[in-house]
Amino acid sequence: MGFDYFPCLGTKMLQLRTCECVFVLSYCYLVLLTVAQVSSPSEVNALLAVKNSLIDPMKHLSNWNKGDPCAFNWTGVFCSDSTGTDGYLHVQELQLMNMNLSGSLAPELGQLSQLKILDFMWNELTGSIPREIGSLSSLKLLLLNGNKLSGSLPDELSYLSKLDRLQVDQNNISGPLPKSFANMSSVRHLHLNNNSISGQIPPELYKLSTLFHLLLDNNNLSGYLPPELSKLPEIRIIQLDNNNFNGSGIPATYGNLSRLAKLSLRNCSLHGAIPDLSSIPNLYYLDLSENNLSGSVPSKLSDSMRTIDLSENHLSGSIPGSFSNLPFLQRLSLENNLLNGSVPTDIWQNVTFTKSARLTIDLRNNSLSTISGALNPPDNVTLRLGGNPICKSANIANITQFCGSEAGGDRNAERSRKSTMTCPVQACPIDNFFEYVPASPLPCFCASPLKVGYRLKSPSFSYFDPYVLPFELYVTSSLNLNPYQLAIDSYFWEEGPRLRMHLNLFPPANNMHSNTFNVSEVRRIRGIFTSWQFPGDGFFGPYELLNFTLVGPYAGMHFDRKGKSISKGVLVAIILGAIACAIAISSVLTFLIAGRYARNLRKLSRRHLSSKASMKIDGVKGFTFKEMALATDNFNSSTQVGRGGYGKVYRGILSDNSIVAIKRSEEGSLQGQKEFLTEIKLLSRLHHRNLVSLVGYCDEEEQMLVYEFMPNGTLRDWLSGS
Repeated sequence: MGFDYFPCLGTKMLQLRTCECVFVLSYCYLVLLTVAQVSSPSEVNALLAVKNSLIDPMKHLSNWNKGDPCAFNWTGVFCSDSTGTDGYLHVQELQLMNMNLSGSLAPELGQLSQLKILDFMWNELTGSIPREIGSLSSLKLLLLNGNKLSGSLPDELSYLSKLDRLQVDQNNISGPLPKSFANMSSVRHLHLNNNSISGQIPPELYKLSTLFHLLLDNNNLSGYLPPELSKLPEIRIIQLDNNNFNGSGIPATYGNLSRLAKLSLRNCSLHGAIPDLSSIPNLYYLDLSENNLSGSVPSKLSDSMRTIDLSENHLSGSIPGSFSNLPFLQRLSLENNLLNGSVPTDIWQNVTFTKSARLTIDLRNNSLSTISGALNPPDNVTLRLGGNPICKSANIANITQFCGSEAGGDRNAERSRKSTMTCPVQACPIDNFFEYVPASPLPCFCASPLKVGYRLKSPSFSYFDPYVLPFELYVTSSLNLNPYQLAIDSYFWEEGPRLRMHLNLFPPANNMHSNTFNVSEVRRIRGIFTSWQFPGDGFFGPYELLNFTLVGPYAGMHFDRKGKSISKGVLVAIILGAIACAIAISSVLTFLIAGRYARNLRKLSRRHLSSKASMKIDGVKGFTFKEMALATDNFNSSTQVGRGGYGKVYRGILSDNSIVAIKRSEEGSLQGQKEFLTEIKLLSRLHHRNLVSLVGYCDEEEQMLVYEFMPNGTLRDWLSGS
């Protein structure tokens, strides 16, 4: 940038005036921008394109046009710790969960070359998934669930060799599941449920040697169940409910899935027999309900079973006695089949009942005709026999109480776990989002919790109460918190079944800490949730973060760099640039202040002299500076009618509406006070019909002469014939 860019800079470069100040400040600003350009320019442009493709009614991204993304903490943008080989910081995470964003995903996302986490969960995005995302070779988490995305899954996503988690569930995705997804060599979680994906499950998916969870329920899949899935060495959960596999059977090889914890194939139009699953040692959950399966009920299942749901099939034969050897069983659903024989009353005999343990046995609408043993289940066992011939027998005592037609269980009821301690209400300001910590080691410890919306997407149990404590230990150990710091405020079952809960996370209760989390601790906890750092657990299954609410004392917290600092080299450069600009600005201001001070001294001197040398001259009026400014609209350029060696000439209208010409001296043309007054005396004595008369003068702050106004132009105009 050269000096000719500023037209106001004339030859007097040594005089630091307003225009020179603007130049220095502008130049300094550009220097700072250059020094502070820590983000890759191509990534900055990509982020701006992402913003332009989004609709942001809540203005969450309002700071995306201010400064540098990495240096100025753009909302949801997380950058690397240090510069790359190109000398820039790079965007590694884009976390925009639950921000009420609509619009579409920009193809320019593919230019964020070092992105590891792309999180747009729980927004209102429409359009398709850009195929350009497949070029993000470092991507580990692709989280797009809970939007309104449509179109098909791009084949290019298969290029994501480092991808650990693909979540596009709860969208409007259609089309087939690409065979190329078998090339995702690192993927552990494929959550594609609740879409409109159609066609055959690609048998090639058996190549996914790291896959833990395959969730494809509530789609439009068809074809057959691929036997090749039995080759998945690490698979824990297969959930394919509510698809249509055209009468295919369950491959017998699924019994070889030695690490399987949950197999859910509800309402899939399956036929044939149930395969032998007795070799799966830690199978917790088996749901094959609402199919057309036939044959007998499996006689041997894992001792770890919590839930067995084989209802609404065509199963026949008797109820296996081996079910009495399942100590952790919570639910046995065999209703609406063709079972016959007797009702075994020893099913609950070996169940390990704790205070919160429950067992529901639903045998309704079969052909069971007798009872083996005494029909006297404990209070925490629910037995349903309605619709069986046995209910018509008058010889069995108490039979009628088990033969009603009511629906089973209260699994879907909401539960609340409030504290029972008695503490003074006024001591804890609930209105400011504080509350008593239910399990605090300090009685009535009042603190402000972090509010977390959390959902288990595929739990391996039917009743949560017995597992509340293990779950709390699982979460707090993963967060490195004390068990009492977590309180499950409430939980309830949703369709799926999925377990939704509201968690309260409290700061530690000791005298050395505040009753709130500090910023770094909030940042740490949030980071564990949003980066899915919880250890894998087949029993509780995969989870999803629904919200991480910051209210009360946490409202307005920013953690866009997760506590990471800019690299020392970049920080030093920014500091040095800022110091240099500060020195330059200080110098400019010093010169300007000194110049203004000198001018003020001159004005004061003139005023002082004027007060001594002013005189009364007949026919000549003394005007104030304010009167001159009002007459010329503050010396507006539109009132200027000429210019001479003395200065500019303005057309003015005095307070009596008379029109005058005002000659305003410039700084370089100022004369002494006595000389100025002498000139006024001489002009006041000159009177001729071809000369304009002097009306008055101003000697306040500036020297000005006031003449009669010539309405017909200047002498030069008349001589030149203008």
